[in-house]
Parts: sequence; structure tokens; C-alpha cells
Amino acid sequence: MYQLSVIKDTIPLHPSTFGTPAHQALLRELNKKYADKVIPDVGLGIVVFDILEAGEGKVRYGDGCFWHKVTFRLVAFRPFVSEVMVAKVKEISEDAIRVSTGFFDDIIVPVSQLPHPHAYDPNEKAHFWLSNLAEESDPSEIELLDTNIDDRLYIDLGEMVRIRVEYDEFHDDEPGPPKAVEGVYKKTEPKRPPYEIIASMAGAGLGVLAWWSQAE
Repeated sequence: MYQLSVIKDTIPLHPSTFGTPAHQALLRELNKKYADKVIPDVGLGIVVFDILEAGEGKVRYGDGCFWHKVTFRLVAFRPFVSEVMVAKVKEISEDAIRVSTGFFDDIIVPVSQLPHPHAYDPNEKAHFWLSNLAEESDPSEIELLDTNIDDRLYIDLGEMVRIRVEYDEFHDDEPGPPKAVEGVYKKTEPKRPPYEIIASMAGAGLGVLAWWSQAE
């Protein structure tokens, strides 16, 4: 779930920090820059673990800061593929379920990764799984919505669920106003999160924790 990544950067120390030991000031500036930020191909920065190397500060013309070349290790949140995690259901739509670890909300479980057979109940605004039907069966959505409500295992808002990481994606969507093509403004697509994890609830032991505690 957490990884140590070695990163190199050049960090300025403002004259107001000159009374603080350079190591301590660099740690503070590095955490300010990297903690709780998404770093492409690294993950979500949590905290600077340590500084491996810090060069002598050099003054650049115009700003009065000491600039230090630094090599450091960052603790980053980036679960590996097939890792199993526990999260909380934060948002439900017909197409997907969004879950959260508490500090990271961009974990998506698409409907294709829900246990089979399943359906979306528009009255409850929640997906449900029929565990008493064989996985090989392929009932239609209408047939599933006609089943006895007592046989349905719902995935509700606020439920604690066990998920398995399928893959992750880093996005670098260009910010800015809508672009005009041949004088016509194109509709702006919803901005994607900079880092997103795609997960699954399909499999033994996955899904709502209460399902499996009841089975035991």
C-alpha cells in the first residue's frame, strides 16, 4: 500500500529560515511541497521519510534564497496490483461505486467489477448481489429486480467493503477555459482526478465486510 520512492529536487530556503538548521528547514519545505500531493508515476505523497543527500546552498540572483540540491525518500500511497484493502463506500451511481480510505477518495469500482449476478436498484439507489444464484447463471436486469428483496445483498453508502486493486491511472488533464474549434466552443469534459485506482469487489471474501462475517 505504501512505497518508498527516491526523488531528487532543488529546494529554495528563504532568508527567514536561515536561523533554522538546514536539514530541519529542508524537511519542512519538502513536506510542504510533496505531502498530500499526487506525484506522477509515484502516487500520493504522505510524508518525507528522510533526506539522503543535501548539497551546499547556492544563492541565485534576485531572490536571496539558498537553493539546495536534495535527494530524499518519500513515503507514497500507491497500492500494488492485486493488493486487498478495506475502504468505505462514499458514492454510488448506476455505473460505478466510489470508495474511500479516509485520506484518498479516488478509488472506483466499476459495475463490471461487482460480484455476479448483480443489479442496480433505482428505488434504493444502490447495487445488490444475489449470492444464492450461481455465477454461471445470466439473469436479465428485469429478472434480478423481480427477485425477493430479502435475498438481495445491498452495497449501501457508508458500508465498509473489501476490495482488490486491479490497476491505477495517472491523469494530466490540461486546465483552462473551453477551447474553440473553427469558432465553436467545445463542451468541456469533466476533469479527471490526477490519480485514480480501479478496484474490484468480485471474488470470494470481497465486497461488504458484513456479508462474510455473517457467513462465518
